[in-house]
Amino acid sequence: MVDEIIPVREHFYILSTSARIDDRTRVLKHGDTFALFDRFGDIEGYGTGEAGVYHRDTRFLSQLTMKVEGVRPLFLSSSVKDDNALLAIDATNPDIQRNGAVTIPRGTVHIFRSKLLWGQTCYGRVRIRNYGLHEVRLNLSLDVGADFADIFEVRGSRREGRGGHLPSRVRGNEIVYAYKGADRRLRRTRIVFDPVPERVTENMASYEVSLGPGEQSAYRYTIVCEMDGAVGQASLPRRVEQNYEEAAIRAGDELRRERAETADIFTSNEQFNDWLNRSLADLNMMRTDTPYGPYPYAGVPWFCTAFGRDGILTALACLSFNSTFARGVLSYLAATQAETVDAAREAEPGKVLHETRDGEMAFVGDVPFHRYYGSVDATPLFIVLAGAYYARTGDRSFVQSIWPNVLRALAWIDRYGDVDKDGFVEYTGSSSDGLINQGWKDSDDAVFHADGSIAKGPIALCEVQGYVYAAKRAAAELAAMLGDEARATALAASADELRDRFNAVFWCDDISTYALALDGDKRPCRVRTSNAGHCLFAGIATKEHAWRVMTALTSTESFSGWGVRTVAAGEARYNPMSYHNGSVWPHDNALIAAGLARYGFKEEAARILTGLFDASLFFDLHRLPELFCGFPRRPGESPTLYPVACSPQTWAASAVFLLIESCLGLKVRGFERRVVLNNPYLPPSLKYVEIRNLGIGRARLDLVATRHEEGDVGVNVTDRDGEVEVMVLK
Repeated sequence: MVDEIIPVREHFYILSTSARIDDRTRVLKHGDTFALFDRFGDIEGYGTGEAGVYHRDTRFLSQLTMKVEGVRPLFLSSSVKDDNALLAIDATNPDIQRNGAVTIPRGTVHIFRSKLLWGQTCYGRVRIRNYGLHEVRLNLSLDVGADFADIFEVRGSRREGRGGHLPSRVRGNEIVYAYKGADRRLRRTRIVFDPVPERVTENMASYEVSLGPGEQSAYRYTIVCEMDGAVGQASLPRRVEQNYEEAAIRAGDELRRERAETADIFTSNEQFNDWLNRSLADLNMMRTDTPYGPYPYAGVPWFCTAFGRDGILTALACLSFNSTFARGVLSYLAATQAETVDAAREAEPGKVLHETRDGEMAFVGDVPFHRYYGSVDATPLFIVLAGAYYARTGDRSFVQSIWPNVLRALAWIDRYGDVDKDGFVEYTGSSSDGLINQGWKDSDDAVFHADGSIAKGPIALCEVQGYVYAAKRAAAELAAMLGDEARATALAASADELRDRFNAVFWCDDISTYALALDGDKRPCRVRTSNAGHCLFAGIATKEHAWRVMTALTSTESFSGWGVRTVAAGEARYNPMSYHNGSVWPHDNALIAAGLARYGFKEEAARILTGLFDASLFFDLHRLPELFCGFPRRPGESPTLYPVACSPQTWAASAVFLLIESCLGLKVRGFERRVVLNNPYLPPSLKYVEIRNLGIGRARLDLVATRHEEGDVGVNVTDRDGEVEVMVLK
């Protein structure tokens, strides 16, 4: 067959015209503001060019480069604190020559930089110390600039028109950049230096530094993002140092409060603990407080906003250890649930939000994502999360408050979700500007037939049918809890009918797995993909089919050694360097592992955990990215990075928690005041897993799961505060 050329919709394609100069980027985030630096702590225009300080989908600072005598200092080290609150960079001077002679040898002056974000402000400090035996004189400068690019522009989208830059203002120790957008909103970047520089221009501030032996000096600056005249603080601080310290204290206090909401997990493996701790720190960093509660934004840099699917799956992955996210996600999505038909936004009554954006391009309609509903799976997953939240917490009053939203979501499934009334939920992509594919694999070429030809809609994805099945089962249990027995019976019967029909239609005996999808002509896409693992996660698979799916997913064609590929090697569109057709996604693997464990395949689930853990050892800061390439694991080599992956990505950070839950068979049944561990299993790399401060209502529990030499896992309760039962099933 002739290869089919798939034109990409440029608004949604993340352009990568050159590789990152260095993948070790440094990320800070607070609320709706995030900053992406290179490892020097600078913002440079090299490589993919996404570095900057962003607020609400706009880059407020596009240049921040520190120089000594006109050149960047020599890099020593940089790191983000374990809690993601502070970025620290150590550097030193290069050889500084004057009149042809080296007057300050390299390594004479230590340069320490630190940065933190709080509110809409980035705080920076520079401390310089002379370790030489003689006085040193040098010039210290900061090059700065603001392009006010929309996040979609940074991603590579082209625009016919945009707003205009207003004249910059330089006054004393302050530089102010301003931009009036096409959305008529005024955006300003205000940079304040302390002490007052010797020289300040529109794009630079500089100091003449003179230090005797052993002397040091300190310099500070703030970068404030303002919109429509509203600033994160009532007025700019007169003493930047004091505000830096206050911001550091407040950031630390907030992170400690958020950390206390999650159960503590410790293992026998310190490197595994590093992965755990970074994942938890990333979850807390990506948490954003909204009027409806905390919401985990999806990822930096491209998806630092609320996504329905991402928020739901993140909340589900963390639910056993922290239920706060689930409540916040459910509240937010209930409040933003679609109420009317709007084809441009792909909205229909009862449909759950896909994505929201607050940038200039979204406001003027250059992209349809100001409030966009183009996902087929967020709506059933919303119901799944509602059921799981109640099972975990027993919070009847909250579930009762969102029950009307659950009913509207169920109505959407039956009325709008099933486009052709064949009993399966599908999507068509009704907006010419929206997403073509609307499952979690939303690349334009992600749904195809065995010969590689692109499937034409409406598309019924296999995992979506699983989500709908799980949603109806969950809604049936909630209806019974609320006393609506008739509705509960009808929903359970509908779920059973869907399960039978799904297994009859989607199963492909020749490839031993479920079809990726049905196309508009009801032809199955007979392709081996990771999507089938989600059917196990949802519980829609029969036991016989589950065993064969497990065998397919753990084969060398599907399992790379680091994780399960999105598409098995050998399929027509398999490409280990693609976004969705052969790469490895941590969240995808966690859901697959949960599905395997659900059907009793604990060793296979642990194999996935081990592969991702091994991969985490090679990634900077032990942080699993959004995805990585699906090349086979080779002895002594690391996994291969994907060039424009988000890192951190929230559902990648949450993967480790679902993996632990799955291997232990852990279920917290809050409404029953019970903790169940069903056939717990641990891989050889983990001799024990200790869980402390596990909340069940007002009760608290500490327990340890220990792996014995023969592979059996024993569970001991080490502390219990309150009434809670622990059951270990074998």
